[in-house]
Amino acid sequence: MAEKSLLLPKKGRKWSAFKRHIPYYLLILPGLIWFIIFRYLPMYGVSFAFKDVAPFEPVQDMLKAPSVGFRHFKTFINSYYFKILMKNTLEISLLRLAFGFPLPLIFALMLNELRNVRYKKVVQTISYLPHFISWVVVAGLVTMMVTTDGGVINNILKAMGRKEIYFLGDVRYFRSVLIISGIWKELGWNTIIYLAAITGIDTQLYEAAIVDGCGRFRRAIHITLPGIANIIIILLIFSIGGLLNAGFEQIMLLYSPPVYDVADIIDTYVYRKGIIEMNYSFSTAVGLFKSAIAMVLIVLANVTAKLFGREGLW
Repeated sequence: MAEKSLLLPKKGRKWSAFKRHIPYYLLILPGLIWFIIFRYLPMYGVSFAFKDVAPFEPVQDMLKAPSVGFRHFKTFINSYYFKILMKNTLEISLLRLAFGFPLPLIFALMLNELRNVRYKKVVQTISYLPHFISWVVVAGLVTMMVTTDGGVINNILKAMGRKEIYFLGDVRYFRSVLIISGIWKELGWNTIIYLAAITGIDTQLYEAAIVDGCGRFRRAIHITLPGIANIIIILLIFSIGGLLNAGFEQIMLLYSPPVYDVADIIDTYVYRKGIIEMNYSFSTAVGLFKSAIAMVLIVLANVTAKLFGREGLW
């Protein structure tokens, strides 16, 4: 069959390959349509960042709105909120990166060393199940845990003779609640990626290391980690690219006015300006500004990975 296809002209070979892969194209089609409708078509709305659109205008009037150039971007950068929003967004994101990125890797290395397969599967299943729970439900669980009205943590503090703490309303503790609950929800899911990469490492390397007298820790450091280094770098690039995504849904469900000083981020500001105040042009400009910074971060992270001799995204 392969020899016959080689005898066909170039266009004929392409058509033959296309017909052979039609079932795969049909599988891709629903996802492709979803991306076109919900990701690419709405991109025209980015033009609102350079216009002055009024709420409740007909769509045709919005499209014909006069251009204002970079006025909304300048307004945001010169506003009182700019420094606060950037500071909170970067600090929360860096805390997530510092604690949330290495923990799944460490957890994957620990799971990989378990010899009891049944116990390993049970632990892995329990760890990644929270990923499928909505943030609405998780926020409710977190609130029940830390509330001063019968919350488990505050009940323990009272039993120890300590004062109750309003975790969700105290600027000293709010970010800790965010980071810990975020890690708990996504730890197991991120671990799956590393475990899948570990399975691709040649087992003969481990056998040779055992013969040479290497213990489990040394095998993990000198074989497992180098074997999945490219996956680690790629996930790190994605994490850096999403550095300004500090967790809108989680923060929106947990924060309140008392902790705005440490919890208000770019996404929550866009929500207030765009949805509540209906300032569509300004909120679009702020969102576009964040996306542009994220793209720059991805490019810088990818270039840095290339400089160190690692595979990047392109």
